[in-house]
Amino acid sequence: MSAPDLSLLAKRRFAPMFVVQFLGAFNDNLLKFAMLFLANFVIFAGEADKAGMLAAIASGVFIAPYFLFSALAGQLADRIDKARLVRWIKLAEIAIMAVGLGGFWLQSIPVLMTALFLMGLHSTLFGPVKYSILPQHLAAHEIMGGTGLIEAGTFLAILGGQLLAGVIPAREAGLAAMGIAFLGYLAARAIPPAPPVRGEHPVDWNLWRGTMEVLRTARSGRAVWLSVLGISWFFAAGAVLVSEFAPLVSGTLAARQEVATVFLVIFSVTIALGSLAVNKLLGGEVSARYVPISALGLAIGLIDLWLSTSGFIPAAQEASFRQFLANPGAPRILADLVLVAFSGGMFIVPLYAILQMYSAAEERSRIIAANNIVNAAVTVGVVLAMTGLLAAGLDVPELIGVLGFASLAAALLGLRLARETATG
Repeated sequence: MSAPDLSLLAKRRFAPMFVVQFLGAFNDNLLKFAMLFLANFVIFAGEADKAGMLAAIASGVFIAPYFLFSALAGQLADRIDKARLVRWIKLAEIAIMAVGLGGFWLQSIPVLMTALFLMGLHSTLFGPVKYSILPQHLAAHEIMGGTGLIEAGTFLAILGGQLLAGVIPAREAGLAAMGIAFLGYLAARAIPPAPPVRGEHPVDWNLWRGTMEVLRTARSGRAVWLSVLGISWFFAAGAVLVSEFAPLVSGTLAARQEVATVFLVIFSVTIALGSLAVNKLLGGEVSARYVPISALGLAIGLIDLWLSTSGFIPAAQEASFRQFLANPGAPRILADLVLVAFSGGMFIVPLYAILQMYSAAEERSRIIAANNIVNAAVTVGVVLAMTGLLAAGLDVPELIGVLGFASLAAALLGLRLARETATG
């Protein structure tokens, strides 16, 4: 089997779901970043402290539903036909984007925050479906290829949403988001049925009890739990790294915003390439064989990025990308970014494939919901820890070095997972 398995994009059992996921991730980022750009350059222009506070609050508002409603989302996805559930969720997205459009039109931060919270809830409900539906529509040898395409598409969609938010006015962003949500609903209507395995099981509406139950379910399988921990570390480390691109570029590298944009493009595109390449190496087999070496590549790339940026001597202040690229230290920095991102893509896809294939069919959506809960918790914990290190006096390159050394633990985790899946 070759990779990427682009033939899946021509099949109804995969293509509509791919489109729905791509457009949803695009819209999440279009809404969030259009709001932040509106706040930074219009509503709070000249008030950097308020704009910075809003960025932190926005992240919390978007991630809060993952803590609150992931368990409920997993139960619903295991109880209701997943194709029908996706259509309901996509209809709700159209209404949410209408709220967002109102917020952009009125330049109202409270209305936009409401829309952002609702989009976080939308993503929380959709999260368990997008992976638990794949084993129902794909053959076992197609799971790696399908997962790789989903991950590659997601990172490109995130990049596209962020870039579009930066080049069109806020009101136009709201209109675009409405149109994209409608296209997502049309794509959802083409998803084949995916009936529940445990449709008779009652839904526990107690959010705390439901959360504890799905976490216990996820921890009952060692391979599944190790995959959850690896996925959570990747997204936490990635969130910190991407958030530090702007201060790294403006401070340490003394370059313009366009350099940070190029970093973001390189990072997103190369993760997508790594996500697709790992399927070719594995020939479609669901295996953790390359997880340890990918984690090691991730760690080495971050550690060398710390060293290469720490030793960087700017030739000019507010350098353009061309001026930055002319610096002798620039190629090493870009190579480090490529190594980190490509290794990350190769690291994350097998973990998601193992999560799907090693979960019992009747529990798969709830286990993926547990993964989302742990992802959110680890991301918040790592962000708080890194914020504390910055407050204690570490600079951005040193922070990246800390991420690199911490990622060595992910390589050890990968070794355990490879042994676990090889024997069981």
